[in-house]
Amino acid sequence: MSPLASWARRHPHAADGGRLTLSLVLLALVTFEGVVLARQPSLPHAALWISGILVCLSAAPWPAVPLLARAWFAAAVTWTVTLLLIFGNHPLVVWGGGEAIALLVLLSQVLLRAPARTAAVLGPLLGLGCMAVPVRDTDPGRFTLLFSVLTVVVGAYSLLLRLQSVQRVRELDAVRTAERLELARELHDLVAHHVTGIVVEARAARFTQVSAERAAEIFGRIETAGDEALGSMRRLVKILRESGDHPPGGGRPGTAPVAGLADIRTLTDRFSATGQPVALYVEEGLGDRLPGDVAATAHRIVLEALTNTAKHAATATAVRVGLRTVPAGLEVRIADDGGRPARLSETARGGGYGLVGMAERAEALGGSLTAGPSPEGGWQVTAVLPF
Repeated sequence: MSPLASWARRHPHAADGGRLTLSLVLLALVTFEGVVLARQPSLPHAALWISGILVCLSAAPWPAVPLLARAWFAAAVTWTVTLLLIFGNHPLVVWGGGEAIALLVLLSQVLLRAPARTAAVLGPLLGLGCMAVPVRDTDPGRFTLLFSVLTVVVGAYSLLLRLQSVQRVRELDAVRTAERLELARELHDLVAHHVTGIVVEARAARFTQVSAERAAEIFGRIETAGDEALGSMRRLVKILRESGDHPPGGGRPGTAPVAGLADIRTLTDRFSATGQPVALYVEEGLGDRLPGDVAATAHRIVLEALTNTAKHAATATAVRVGLRTVPAGLEVRIADDGGRPARLSETARGGGYGLVGMAERAEALGGSLTAGPSPEGGWQVTAVLPF
């Protein structure tokens, strides 16, 4: 919705007053021309007067009548009268200022709001109609240049505003697409890790004989993982609600990252409790000089890599996670010693978007990510994040 339409909806009484004022001004101009110039009223003068009144009424933005209906009607009226006077050999002393201004108003609205194909046909009709209004006069050269220049200026300015509006719509669509991709990554990172742990524990209990005490322990870990998944989803919904309440054009809300460097130790401890033991190394003093966005990205990469380890190297005996500074920035390395994949269904295994999401996060910060077999055996993920 255009700013003018938004203002009209917020101030209906003022909008009605503006429409009435515009109509009265244009009608007064047409009436003044008819009274002053038609010293000897004739049928052509009456046609000009009726044409001016109808076109001026069409230019007033009344909500009950669609813009295109008013514009087509105005174009038909003005061209009918113009052609009748030109080919009927009835040159008159007329100004046509009111009718020409009304046509310019309609031209601007059509170029701004009408569909592209309609604007490509109706716009030239209105513009040329405005230029043809002075041809009705006995000396058209006095006004033809003026209205021609005004038509070109109004048309060019309206097209420029239309292009800017189209560009804004494209940028908005691009932002929405980026937000959807970001939310998809967030949902995957926050929930997939916990759900994978639940599925692994459930399948382990299903295919092995466990005692009552062992079953109670497994169910406890499943319950804990489910609670953590729900908590992660609640945090994501909270961010979504805060983003939705923020006014357009005002930037993103001031929310802190969901997790960061300080949460990596909690993450590895939780993973060790339900899966393979994790050895964590964090360079001393790293948290004090690491930016928040880099720390959040490092946390996401570690979480996704551990999730992949639980899926694809379920029998690994150890996992190493290291964070240290290198000349290029922060190096995040996650490696396991290999093993067989967990017995998961195709649905539980996912669609292979984990590595894609990690790489996108790293590249978004200007970094890089590599994943593949490690020299010692097993699988290794290495990310370098500049800061």
